[in-house]
Amino acid sequence: MKLVRMFIFLAAAAIFGLGFYGTGILGKDDGMAFLLGCLTLGGGLLITGLFSLKMPSHGIIGAGVLALLGFGRGVLNFPGFAEYLTGERERGIAPALELCITLICAMLLVRVIRALAAEKAMRARDMP
Repeated sequence: MKLVRMFIFLAAAAIFGLGFYGTGILGKDDGMAFLLGCLTLGGGLLITGLFSLKMPSHGIIGAGVLALLGFGRGVLNFPGFAEYLTGERERGIAPALELCITLICAMLLVRVIRALAAEKAMRARDMP
């Protein structure tokens, strides 16, 4: 559980970093919209990470829900990334940054699911 908690904090920091990086690269309006999304998702992950210090299961489940929401939102951006790869760059580098956030959310979601499955197996093993 401690490794998942550390990964939650690292994911939040990476999302914050990508948000601030995006404001420097993207245009003013696009950069601020991207930063707002990153601060919302990263802030939510930071809050669930802090919440997991007192109640590990609840905080980790909350981070998993946020990771699922972030991944679901990022999947909707895949057509924009396909256009980015074909050469249409009207949104700048935003599709690549959105893909990075989607991958961070996917990795966090997989780690949360694995940690919860391991916790369930451990509790089932300890039951008489």
